[in-house]
Formats: sequence, structure tokens, C-alpha cells
Amino acid sequence: MLVREQSSRDSDVDYGRRLSGVFESLVRRKQVDSENVTRENHQLAKKLSTLDLVAIGVGATIGAGVYILVGTVAREHAGPSLTISFFIAGVAAALSAFCYAELACRCPSAGSAYHYTYICVGEGVAWLVGWALILEWTIGGSTVARGITPNLALFLGGEDKLPVFLARITIPGLGIVVDPCAAILICIVTALLCFGIKKSSLAQTIVTTINVCALLFIAIVGGYLGFRDGWVGYELPNGYFPFGVNGMFAGSAVVFFSYIGFDSITSTAEEMKNPQRDLPLGIGLTMLICSVLYMLVSTVIVGLVPYYALDPDTPISSAFASYGVQWAMYVITVGAVTALFASLLGSILPQPRILMAMARDGLLPSIFADINKHTQVPVKGTIITGLFAAALAFFMDVSQLAGMVSVGTLLAFTTVALSVLILRYVPPHESPLPSSLQDAINSKLSQLDGESLETDSNVVGDSSGSSDKGNTMLSYPLIERDVSREEKRRKTAAWAIALVCIGILIVTFTASAKYLPSIPRFVSCGVGGVLLLGSLIVLASLDQDDARHSFGHRGGFACPYVPFLPAACILINSYLLIDLGLATWIRVSVWFAIGALVYVFYGRTHSSLVNAVYVRTDYVDEICCSSNHVA
Repeated sequence: MLVREQSSRDSDVDYGRRLSGVFESLVRRKQVDSENVTRENHQLAKKLSTLDLVAIGVGATIGAGVYILVGTVAREHAGPSLTISFFIAGVAAALSAFCYAELACRCPSAGSAYHYTYICVGEGVAWLVGWALILEWTIGGSTVARGITPNLALFLGGEDKLPVFLARITIPGLGIVVDPCAAILICIVTALLCFGIKKSSLAQTIVTTINVCALLFIAIVGGYLGFRDGWVGYELPNGYFPFGVNGMFAGSAVVFFSYIGFDSITSTAEEMKNPQRDLPLGIGLTMLICSVLYMLVSTVIVGLVPYYALDPDTPISSAFASYGVQWAMYVITVGAVTALFASLLGSILPQPRILMAMARDGLLPSIFADINKHTQVPVKGTIITGLFAAALAFFMDVSQLAGMVSVGTLLAFTTVALSVLILRYVPPHESPLPSSLQDAINSKLSQLDGESLETDSNVVGDSSGSSDKGNTMLSYPLIERDVSREEKRRKTAAWAIALVCIGILIVTFTASAKYLPSIPRFVSCGVGGVLLLGSLIVLASLDQDDARHSFGHRGGFACPYVPFLPAACILINSYLLIDLGLATWIRVSVWFAIGALVYVFYGRTHSSLVNAVYVRTDYVDEICCSSNHVA
């Protein structure tokens, strides 16, 4: 009986240790770029300039959706106030752009939001973000590819004009519509990406330039027609806001997703000549160009034709046709096709780089981290992801899964804003070092232990407690335990950040729960609002951590109005995440469940941080230098 009880207690202890190990793996954080570890076989070619970044960003952001979105949103939500809806959505997207710009300068990596989250939040959330981004780019690329076929058919005069090998075919008995054109286009883009980042960016620059010229054509020619014949779309009896201010804001929520894509710039951070200068410029110019083009096109189209008369499928072409300019359809269709091709290239480009970053950290198989020595791009990862996206686009109509694309982007936007708050107020003060440096760590530990004993002897005059102090430091090497004013500030800031997030969740959940009675919703929103504002006031009253100045790469862009701007970013993106709908979240939950299994059975045990030793960041350079001298 005693043996059975003892074995039961031992199993409980083992189970507790396993749970503790799982939790520790979820919260462990990596070092910025692993600056003290050289990876000669993991170097990408640094060939991109600011112009290349803008071409990649604008191409990935402005898809063919704008050619349809203006009609749908104007008819159903905003009316003539569509331009203001685009402006509000652009401001909301700029909040995320500010957060991305700071982190991209401090932590330039191909991992983008995954990398930032791994450094500031922890491995578990970083894995979730990376896994969601894989889903986003895969489904996004497949959806865009399947959208090219009907636009190409429209340009040629109908689907019967398409070559046989490009036409869609329905498989008898299964009802599956295969799209060879979509699969072929993805294979072409994949091959192009394998030739090198400079050739890929050149192709992106060409197709993006054509798309921008088509949008400028719409704005200039449409503006001429409007000034010539009068802006009939603005001369309506129900005014500028036919759906009210709420309709305008509802339109902003819809068109917000047309700004998604600028984050693909940050995945090329390791391929930039000067990331501290070029990244903020690239992100800023991308947002500015996209916002101006969206607002110009929407201003012209809703002015040429009353919003209720816009064709929901071809709003721009129909608007020009009503003025007898049918030939404009060809220019518009060319713009739509090039926009889709640019968006396709922008969707497939970041995915192998995200996989490469995750494979470098040991969370995915090392095949994704291989860099071709001739083209200096992750060729194997690009081919694998390209073939998977091509197969998905060939066999499946992924339009019903398009809502899942938004989850990855919004989750990334949210965690990036949270990472800015953490970086400013509670930046990581411990860095992981490989266990191979254990001798250097022990040497530094002995040195500090001797200094602490000498200090205790001089100040207290009694070293009887030195043994316990030494044991404490050996249990937690080089991590200081004394409670100081700075540590109290960090704890207060950490709690304030946590309460800000809790307050935002309460407000956004309650605002989205329209099925609740008005009084409980009002009370819950009030509680969440008070919690949010109170925590923000506390956070704003605290000094930001001085260590932020030396965190990661110095210089570059700094996000303004912290903590208010990141908090507003988290609030907007959390609301949009919750508002995606139950069906979307059920589908995403299946993908996340698969990801959890991959992480538990592979990523967690193969992580590069499994045997890492955490030390104070102040001592990292000294330990690495002493290790190099010994070597």
C-alpha cells in the first residue's frame, strides 16, 4: 500500500513537472536576432532599397478588391461618404503601421510579427501568430489566384475565349471546379521568387506601376468627366450620409481590410540594405500612396454615378460606360489583372520567410531554413509553399475561407501593438544563451558571487548567510533577485498592461454581443471602459524603461503617443477580430488545433531555447567575449 501511494505521489510530481515544463516553454523568449550567434548559412541577400519596398508594399496592399469594393460599400454602407470611410480606415491602419515601423527597426527579421512576438511576449503566442500568418498567406494567395481567371476572361471577351488549358473545368460527379489558370500562375510566381529577391522586386515594380497608372487613369479621366458634366452622385436629396454616421463607420470597418498587405514589407527586413532607414520609409510611403489612391478613386466613382446606381460587380466600368466611355473597360481590366498578380506575388513572398524564421528557431523542420547559396533565398521553402498554394487554388474554391485570412493579419497587428507596450515599459532584461557557454556563465557567476560575499562582509560584517545566497544565485544564474524601485515599476507596468488588455477584451466582447439586453451591455462596457482608461492613466504616469534605448538595434523610428496609440490599435483590431463571426472562428479553431498539436509534439521539444540558459542582458556581451577568448 505504501509503495502504491509513493508511486502515485511520484506520478503526480512528474505530471506537475510536465505541466510546468509546458508552461515555461510557452513564455520563454528569444534574443533579438541572436546577435551573438553567426549564421553564415542563413544569410539572405541584402539588395532591396526603399523603392523596392514601396513596390512590394503597394502591390501586396492594392489588390483587385478596390475595383469592386467601392461599389459594394457605397451601395450598402457609406453612400457618397465612402471617401471618409477610406480615410478613417487608413488612419486605423496607420496605427498598426506605426507599431510595425518601430519594431521592424529594432528587430529587423524575416519573421516579422512572429519574430517581434517571440522576443517580447513569448514562444507560445509567437507560434500562434506564425501559424496564423501561414494560413493567411496560403489562403490569401490561393484566393487571389482564382480571382485572376474571370478577370482574364473578361479582358479576352468571355470564358469561351480562354485557351483550353486555362479554362475552368467541372469534374463530373464531384462538382469540383478546378482552375488550371490559378495553379499555373502560382507556379510562375513561385519560380520567379526562386530566382532571387531583386528579380522578384523588379517584377513587382513593373506590375505595381501598371496598376497604379490604371488607378490614376480612373481618377484623372473620371475627374474630367465629373467636372464636365457635373457631379451627379453628390447632388442627392438624402445628403452626404444616406446611411447615417453609423453607416460611414460600418463602411470603414469593411474597407479597413483593403489596407492589409503593408506588413509584408517587414518580412523582407533581412534583405534590405539599410533597414533602420528604409523600413519606416517603405511602410509610411506605402500607406500614403494606398490611402491617396483609394480616396481619389472613391471620390470620383461615387461622384460620377449615384451610389444606388453603381453596379456591385463592375462599379468602375459601369460608371465610365454611363458616360459613353466603354473603351475604359480595357484599361480598368488590365489594372485589375495586374493588381491581382501583384497581390499574388505579395502573398507568396512573405510565407517562406515566415517559415524560415520559425525553422531557425527550431519550431519547424530545418528544411524551411535552407538558403540557396546562389540566389540567396529560401528556395526549398518557396517551392513547398508554392506547390501547396497551387494545389489549393486548383482544387478548391477558397472564397468561403477568405474570412480566415483576416484572422492572421488582425492577430499579428494586435500582438505587434502589445509588443510595443512591453518594449517601452517592461523590455526583456534576461537573454537566452546556448548551454555551450555554460563555462563562461559559471565563471561570471563565480565572479559575481565573490563580489556579493565581499559586499556582505563589508556592509553587514557577517557572512554567515553567504551559503544561502550562493545557492539562490546558482538556482537562477545571473538574474538579480533584490526588490528595487525599478522592479516595482516594472511590476506595476506589467499589471497595467495586463489590465489594459482585459479592459479592451471586456469592451470589445460586450460591444459585439448584440444579443445581450441593453442594460447589461451598458454596465459591462462601462466597467471595461473604466478599467481600460484607469490602466492607461497609470501606465502613462510611469516612466518608460531606460533599457528600451539599448534593446535590439539602435536608431530608427519610434512609435509616438505611447501608450495611447498602441492601446487604440489593440482596441480596433480586437473588435474586428471578434466581429468576424462564429463560422470563421470555428474554421480557424480547427487550424489552431492542428497547430497546437504540431507545437506540442515537435516545436516545443525542438526549440532552440530548450537548453538555453537565461542571464541578465547586461552580462551577455561580456560572457560571449570571454567565451571567444577561451576558444
